[in-house]
Amino acid sequence: MSEKDLLTKCRTKLLETKAQLLNQMNSLNFDFNLVDKSRGDESDLASAHQEEHQFLINQRRMKNQLQEIEWALARMESGSFGICEETEEKIETERLLAIPWTRYSIEGAEIQEALNKKGAAKKA
Repeated sequence: MSEKDLLTKCRTKLLETKAQLLNQMNSLNFDFNLVDKSRGDESDLASAHQEEHQFLINQRRMKNQLQEIEWALARMESGSFGICEETEEKIETERLLAIPWTRYSIEGAEIQEALNKKGAAKKA
């Protein structure tokens, strides 16, 4: 696959995923705002609190993914798309087609994971 074809496919997937995420966020916001969180017994209030907590977690996850997508689109514009931020080598084509917002090759992701584990162990 040519570099141009790869960029086109990845850009298309990024834009489609972005649109899906924005639709999901709007739908979740709408549904969440319909729920009456101020009435009911303690069990209802606890359930509403749990739903709000889950809503906020989902929103944060989707916003993070949107940010990664925006960064990937910016890397396309700057010419650095497909270069691992850890190893500075090309990211595998199959990986980019599966996860076009990735910033790391498989090797780079393994290095990052090891560093995160090491950092978590030091904090414990």
